Amino acid sequence: MQLDPNRQDKPIINTIALLDNLDKNVNTFAMRVREWYAWHFPELAKIVTDNIAYAKVSRVVRLRDDFDQTRIQDLSEACGSEDVAHEVIKAMKMSMGQDIVEMDMANIDRFAGEVVSLALMRKTLHDYLKAKMDLVAPNLSALIGEIIGARLISHAGSLINLAKYPASTVQILGAEKALFRALKTKGNTPKYGLIFHSSFIGRAQAKNKGRISRYLANKCSIASRIDCFSDEATTIFGEKLKDQVEERLAFLTEGTTPRKNLEVMQEAIKEVSKRRKKKKRKTEAVADAAGEGEALEEGAVKKKKKKKVEAEVAEEEAAPKKKKKKVE
Repeated sequence: MQLDPNRQDKPIINTIALLDNLDKNVNTFAMRVREWYAWHFPELAKIVTDNIAYAKVSRVVRLRDDFDQTRIQDLSEACGSEDVAHEVIKAMKMSMGQDIVEMDMANIDRFAGEVVSLALMRKTLHDYLKAKMDLVAPNLSALIGEIIGARLISHAGSLINLAKYPASTVQILGAEKALFRALKTKGNTPKYGLIFHSSFIGRAQAKNKGRISRYLANKCSIASRIDCFSDEATTIFGEKLKDQVEERLAFLTEGTTPRKNLEVMQEAIKEVSKRRKKKKRKTEAVADAAGEGEALEEGAVKKKKKKKVEAEVAEEEAAPKKKKKKVE
């Protein structure tokens, strides 16, 4: 019960909620750092466009006039390339920003440090989420990606709930307001909810977005059911379902006929059974090797015992002979 994958979805729900909040906070704080430091060095905003890189560079440069040339290596690491670092140095010499005191710079530096540490925390959380999704819902994450898969699980409340939903519900998860508004006003119902962020829908033509979202929701529903109710975790089904969505995209754009679902699923089942056999052989081989090792150890112990017994017998036989000689 403790290691049941259906119970392991709670950390995923918490992690995705935390990631969303972190994204908002990092963006807000990074914009504040940009605005604050731009009074002193306005040219930097155009040279370094990435928010996290900007925070790192502001911590390295600090006050323009006090910049030490020995820190060029640190600056190039913060910028990501030497060319950008040289541009920053060139802009530093002819900057039009106002001078600030060390006290202000200390505050900016502290705030920029917080932004960098939050960005690092976000990265580690994302890695943790990926690892957790590979354990709990490997097929769903292989099909649609770990972030969108985690959002679907979070919105449904648990993996079991998501598996119980029909494909039509999965399609519009996250667009409930638009759905009820459309039903109230008798307008067009929404075509997609959370799955809109998938790359498949982004790559589809405007006229095919609704079709591909319906097809993708169907495959997500299958993947979540396999993840929830299968005995062993595998990504084979998710990869095959992903290939099917790719084929459907090609069919809608170029007209190439896709494979039937039955064929694809039979292929996946064959691959799973092959892997299972391989794993079984490996475990058997390991068990045999361990058994042989034990047998060898037992043999060695027996030989030692035998030698010991023989030595003791020889000593006992030799003892009376010595006594006889003494008597004589």
